[in-house]
Amino acid sequence: MDRMWFVVADEGRARVLERVQPRAALQEVQELRDELAHVRGAELQRDAKGRLYGKGERFMGHTAEPKTDPHRKEARKFARQIADLLEQARNERRYDRVFIVAAPAFLGELRHELPESVRKVLAGELDQDLVNLDTHHLEQRLRALPEHV
Repeated sequence: MDRMWFVVADEGRARVLERVQPRAALQEVQELRDELAHVRGAELQRDAKGRLYGKGERFMGHTAEPKTDPHRKEARKFARQIADLLEQARNERRYDRVFIVAAPAFLGELRHELPESVRKVLAGELDQDLVNLDTHHLEQRLRALPEHV
């Protein structure tokens, strides 16, 4: 049996769908959400900004911006969560191949987090934000791909 998983994701939501036979309908297996994905940047920062000081009176202290954008940091964390799920499911042999559909900016984060065991069974990827499509329309989009996934 060739059990194919489809991960459809953006920085705040991931849907895992399964097709157990080549022409079978997609079935939703799991959904993950990151409730912090759309929170304002200031609310994501838990620590106060650091202060920088120079020498003498003329160099008054000023705040320093964090080096990492809080939204990007949260997206990486969510990508890691998805990658962990895929790795665990792969180790449990819950799927044979996986196809990833993700918003372009998030796809890069997800690629970076995927372990080698998942990369070996990666059937392909599509850099489009389709996470909010219903299952029927998503299936139509996937069947239209040249790879016929």
